[in-house]
Amino acid sequence: MEMKQEHRHCTEKETDTLYKIGMFAAMNHVTVKTLRFYEEQGLLMPAMIHAENGYRYYTLSQMAVLHQITALKLAGFTLEEIARINSGADEEAVLLGKKSELLAKIAELTKQIAMVDGYLSKKKTCLTAPVLIKSIPETTVACMRVRLESYDCLFDRMPEMGALMEQAGCECALPGYCFTNYPEPGYRDSDILVEICESVVEEREEVGALRFKTIPEIPAACIFHKGSYRSFSESYETVLRYIEENGYEIAGEIRESYIDGIWNKDDESQWLSEIQVPVRKKAQ
Repeated sequence: MEMKQEHRHCTEKETDTLYKIGMFAAMNHVTVKTLRFYEEQGLLMPAMIHAENGYRYYTLSQMAVLHQITALKLAGFTLEEIARINSGADEEAVLLGKKSELLAKIAELTKQIAMVDGYLSKKKTCLTAPVLIKSIPETTVACMRVRLESYDCLFDRMPEMGALMEQAGCECALPGYCFTNYPEPGYRDSDILVEICESVVEEREEVGALRFKTIPEIPAACIFHKGSYRSFSESYETVLRYIEENGYEIAGEIRESYIDGIWNKDDESQWLSEIQVPVRKKAQ
């Protein structure tokens, strides 16, 4: 069946052939339901609707519009975005906006792949989780600076700090947060300056070498380490490589947070720590 539709032209010419909706759908490998949906959304209106029976008719020239809709959907555009383009929005601006959105998704997927790789590496290292960038909340701490002959001496000095905290009447915050940081840059084999910190409810009067301070909230690259402290270097290598490869730089003193250790686990393989490296994005 062929129907004619009046058009206004500068010169007379033959009108386009009209195709029923079923034929037009088959010609373009879409369903009739899809064409009706596009009509409801205002994306592709029929060239003619029969006044008596409601049959929809389309022209060959509308195939280009349908193909554009299909291509934009495959490129990740929403129907709302496609409608904006069809209604005369700045097409280049819409396309550039979509490109930025897709690049952001690629970056997020890349981070997720890195996390999966981190889990896969568990079998080769002492890691129990991949590197994560997270916010370390502001905390008030009791702290004491000491110099160590070696890293093995650290936990020999912690009871001294515990005794000073008891004298000061400290109440430890919950959940507990005990960590050390290293105020002096670089690795040392001996004469190591360490600051031992324990999160407390409030500051108290200073006692002996015991001091109090409030540490502001920081973003940090963090990694859990399970096992002996002697294998910390493996976890440090992983987190520092992550920082370098993802456009960050170190922005403060590195912390070692102790969750399970010699005080509650006899088996070294069950010791759990978290390395927390304050970071910021590198300037472009």
